[in-house]
Amino acid sequence: MIPMGIQWRRFGAFCVLLLAFSVPGSASEAVDRLDRFLNGLDTLQADFVQTVTGAEQGTTQARGVFYLRRPDRFRWEYNAPEPQSIIADGRQIWLYDPELEQVSVQNQDRALRGTPAMLLIDRGSVGESFDVTERPSVDGLAWFELIPRSEESQYQRIRLGLRDGQINRLEMEDKLGQRVSFQFLAVRSGGVLDDGLFEFEPPSGADLYIQ
Repeated sequence: MIPMGIQWRRFGAFCVLLLAFSVPGSASEAVDRLDRFLNGLDTLQADFVQTVTGAEQGTTQARGVFYLRRPDRFRWEYNAPEPQSIIADGRQIWLYDPELEQVSVQNQDRALRGTPAMLLIDRGSVGESFDVTERPSVDGLAWFELIPRSEESQYQRIRLGLRDGQINRLEMEDKLGQRVSFQFLAVRSGGVLDDGLFEFEPPSGADLYIQ
């Protein structure tokens, strides 16, 4: 079981992957392309395999699926090894652990403030929060790097790998040296996502923690 605070940070990092669209050239071109992608994005869905590597906990892996409906709704669903859900309903973010029967809830604006996930809500430019640099292609993946401008960011760098114009890999490193890598499968965009995906009612009997 990963501590709840890490889960919130993990969710914020995960949302950075949605900023990728096409291979950037200069920094200004990369920012322009990411901005155009976000402005034209309505819905997105993908399966993922996540690998976390750290000095203390070794290597762990998880699988799941995520859903996005702009401008302010998310669902981040872990299926294995432990089921967990993170739902942003436009006002609040809910974290539900069915095995522990625990629910944590935070104000959405406050929870995402200062995180990459805020870019999915804010209509501002990507370049306001990140320095964007193109990196050489490796094994058919076009890579670019995002360096957070804010000194308060918990991440030192974020690297995105694209294949055929689609998100394929995401790698990030935090200030404690922990590395998180995602591989994305079956990416789908532009479809209709049901309202119920972004709604959550705490189950009867679950412990509720308001943060």
